[in-house]
Amino acid sequence: MDFTIKTARFITSAGVGSELPERLPCEIAIVGKSNVGKSSLINALCGRNKLAKTSATPGKTRLINFFLLNEEFYLVDLPGYGYAAAPKAEQEKWGRLMEDYLSSGRVSHIYMLIDIRHEPTALDKQMFGYIIYYGIPYTLIATKADKLAKTKRRSAANAAAKLLGAPPYAVAWSSETGDGREELLERIDAVVHPTAGEE
Repeated sequence: MDFTIKTARFITSAGVGSELPERLPCEIAIVGKSNVGKSSLINALCGRNKLAKTSATPGKTRLINFFLLNEEFYLVDLPGYGYAAAPKAEQEKWGRLMEDYLSSGRVSHIYMLIDIRHEPTALDKQMFGYIIYYGIPYTLIATKADKLAKTKRRSAANAAAKLLGAPPYAVAWSSETGDGREELLERIDAVVHPTAGEE
């Protein structure tokens, strides 16, 4: 059966010390540096232009945003990191917010976004370290794949994963063309509906 996202709606935003929404059996978080394309990914996957607010200004998402998909699981947009213009206090608050959330035991899977065109930054590597430290299953997604020639996308995505310190595989994704969409939907399906015996 092909998995599709039939319904998607915004539930709530949470900051430091905020109460999180009631837990569901599955929660997939999306993380990446500012302006890597998290909101665009959410909108493209859900087929909704304005579900997650996109902005040309990096660092726009300062809260954890929860979206309920198919009335059965959360897709969670985490604040982008590495926005140098953010005040130090704001950056510290971001760190606290992320640590509280990642250590909460709520997260079933993380989609970590990296830019296919650039080497992962020190902050990307730090974020990946957090994911490993907390033992959260993850999928790496190399965004903005449409900026490269089709023949170079797969190798560039895998090279970026390797440079991050991960096994050399990442999904080459483009919010513009939908490249990688089917693979990501399959992965969501596998997380949300693990087959008997794998649970």
